[in-house]
Amino acid sequence: MIFACLIPFANEVYLFVAEPLHKILPKDQNMIATGVISPFLTPFKLSLVVAFYIAIPFVLYQIWGFVAPGLYKNERNLVLPLAVSSTILFYTGMMFAYYVVFPLVFPFLAGTTPEGIAYTPDIKEYLNFALKLFFAFGVAFEVPIATILLVKTGMTTTKSLASKRPYIIVGAFVLGMLLTPPDIISQTLLAIPMWVLFELGLVFARRTKESAEVDEDEAEMSEEEMEAELDKIELEEEQAEV
Repeated sequence: MIFACLIPFANEVYLFVAEPLHKILPKDQNMIATGVISPFLTPFKLSLVVAFYIAIPFVLYQIWGFVAPGLYKNERNLVLPLAVSSTILFYTGMMFAYYVVFPLVFPFLAGTTPEGIAYTPDIKEYLNFALKLFFAFGVAFEVPIATILLVKTGMTTTKSLASKRPYIIVGAFVLGMLLTPPDIISQTLLAIPMWVLFELGLVFARRTKESAEVDEDEAEMSEEEMEAELDKIELEEEQAEV
């Protein structure tokens, strides 16, 4: 349904996504299409991908409706906030790529063009480049969710993760190198947010753990109170029999 609504505006959607590149091109230069069907197929492909990204909340809601009946109450209380926050973080990562990374990467790439070479990117190659960055930053911004889940499931602890901070920072830069094109700007702009988001994930994981411990203490107190009340009732019954 979303895809069908986007098809009439496929060219406008592509122009919006390509706007950061258009801004740095000289007035007498434009993007090119080297494939025979690229002018049609490339915006069509982008509309399909955008439709999927827009439908992510609905897809997650359907998945949630399917698995929720089989979960315990405490699991349901955790899954829904994580699903919502992971969706928001994915969209935030994409917006960070579009509004922060693109305006820095494309002037850098255009500035490295050898003299005498016209910088006229192909529309298909640009789309592949943009989608790769959108996906990389969207996934990278899920780091806090991954951190919370690792701690919540008992696979590790916040103290252990904090002690491995130097390795995690190096790993963030390695992932930045693997997930982004081979330029230092996009690699750094991916690695630094991953590190910051990891630190945020640690903070929220600590708070989640502290809240769980408080709930357990309250549950234990209520059990003790219940046992005391039962003992009191038994004592009253014994006194009544006497």
